[in-house]
Amino acid sequence: MRGKQTVRDMVLSLAVIVLVACGIYVFVPHDDTESPAKRVDYRVELLSAQRAASYPVEAPKGLSKKWKATSVRYRAENHDAWHLGFLDPEGRYVAIEQSTRKPSEFIDQVSQGAEKTNVSHRIAGATWQRYKGDTYNALVRRDKGATTVVTGSGTFEQMEAMARALSTEKPKSPDAGSDTGAGTGADTGEAGSEKA
Repeated sequence: MRGKQTVRDMVLSLAVIVLVACGIYVFVPHDDTESPAKRVDYRVELLSAQRAASYPVEAPKGLSKKWKATSVRYRAENHDAWHLGFLDPEGRYVAIEQSTRKPSEFIDQVSQGAEKTNVSHRIAGATWQRYKGDTYNALVRRDKGATTVVTGSGTFEQMEAMARALSTEKPKSPDAGSDTGAGTGADTGEAGSEKA
């Protein structure tokens, strides 16, 4: 009889613990919404990457303030890999990726396996190949020595807007203000850092 009481006591104890946990969950305030991504100022990393990379590193110029830069990194040791991530005006992710890595491997990695289509676009005087995928879509431009990919969950129209805005122009100094996230209070860090 003692064995049945022990099992019954364990079940009752577990039920009490579950009820207390449910009560805490219900009565303690909590926020189930995702915290919004913080805007980053990428000028320092852009300038460092432009000085160090073996190809012309690009960033958008002239996009509306509704585009929010959320992540930036430059990895010289990883085929001069440049990454600059944004949220578009609808909150979808769009990123600029550049590298000297073997194009097929690089495109597959940054587009998360998107497949090349027969559609190409002429944007700002350059040919961009469209890639379509389950997770990300991409626009790809192959240049001598480097590959540039605009990729993400944004629409092709938003990716085209990003591709049109790409520029190799050097950023303004952090105290001069610009359209690169200035005045946001974001920590600029150093080249090689990532902000998300």
